[in-house]
Amino acid sequence: MKTPISLSAALIALTMVTQAVANDGTGTVAETPVIKASYDAAEYMTLNFIFHIDDGMAEQDVFYEKIPGSGEIFRPTAATRDMDVPLYAPSVEVKHNFLDVADTGPYPKGRPLGLTLGEWFAASGSGTYVCENGVGTVDFTFENLVPNGVYTMWHDFMVWPPTEPFIGTYDLPFGARDGSENVFSARHDGSAHFKRTISPCLQLTGEHLAADLAIAWHSDGKTYGPLTGEFSTATHVQMYVTLPTRSGL
Repeated sequence: MKTPISLSAALIALTMVTQAVANDGTGTVAETPVIKASYDAAEYMTLNFIFHIDDGMAEQDVFYEKIPGSGEIFRPTAATRDMDVPLYAPSVEVKHNFLDVADTGPYPKGRPLGLTLGEWFAASGSGTYVCENGVGTVDFTFENLVPNGVYTMWHDFMVWPPTEPFIGTYDLPFGARDGSENVFSARHDGSAHFKRTISPCLQLTGEHLAADLAIAWHSDGKTYGPLTGEFSTATHVQMYVTLPTRSGL
């Protein structure tokens, strides 16, 4: 979920001004500091969610069996052509490793996920993000998600340029830090709508960190508050969108 964070477009710039105040009974005037809030310029953007393979990476959290019955599964890549192959979770956690395109497996096969690679890639999502006066609003529509699937939205950060070795991402639940605002569910036809208002606004990509939004499907039907849950075995990042660079950088 990934590419170049700085201060949020919603972080308040505090400006010190002075106010003349008459002292009691003396007639003298003292300068008392007053804090006045100002905000970065408003942001308006359209965002389109993509898959890891669209960024030249392997899919991270779903796997397929190259040789049926082998018990060995692999991460799909753009070169994987059979859209009818069933998808599996691994029997052990497989950590994210976006930047190593050769890290595709094999891994030990775990439980079936109940969908094919073609169904996974049929998903789409897009919408808008607006930040004005320190308040941000996202309005996203998704299609062809896992029917009745439990999903969460994450605000992710990654050091950019990346470290060697890759040290992973920092995943924050969208909105409230306890994860109470990032959960949503797909309808029986796989459609979903996610609209939230948050303050301060989203932190965009900056000089040292890349920022994105990502949606994760929970194949165990559970969510974990401020935590993602275990990637690959229970939590599966399906799509993400890289947030653009903050205005003025």
